[in-house]
Amino acid sequence: MYPTDLVMPMKAELTDKGFQDLTTPTQVEDALKQTGTTLLVINSVCGCAAGAARPGVVYSLTGDKKPDHLTTVFAGFDTEAVVEARKHLAPFPPSSPCVALFKDGELVHMLERHHIEGNPAGAIAANLQAAYDEYC
Repeated sequence: MYPTDLVMPMKAELTDKGFQDLTTPTQVEDALKQTGTTLLVINSVCGCAAGAARPGVVYSLTGDKKPDHLTTVFAGFDTEAVVEARKHLAPFPPSSPCVALFKDGELVHMLERHHIEGNPAGAIAANLQAAYDEYC
């Protein structure tokens, strides 16, 4: 598990932008069954989370269409919440960071780590904005 003083600034990059920080399995379960669209970011300490995932996710929210609910869990920190989140991401294998879009509780779009790693934040944002255009 990562130290709190390392993780909190990385969490803040999303929570300061309106993301709900889910820290328990119950919070994850309740968030993902909400009506409407819910974006879930499994955040991470890795370089691709810092360089592409978090900035790309934040930039994706500058368009006209966006998810109704913004949520995040942190891999290697909110362990039980991440385990619960990953149950809802089947058939995709565990990866962090990753970004998932749910509509009325159903997974409709997924960006796995291999989609994020090596891509610029703008490409992540464009991918998510296309999903928002389709589902939001």
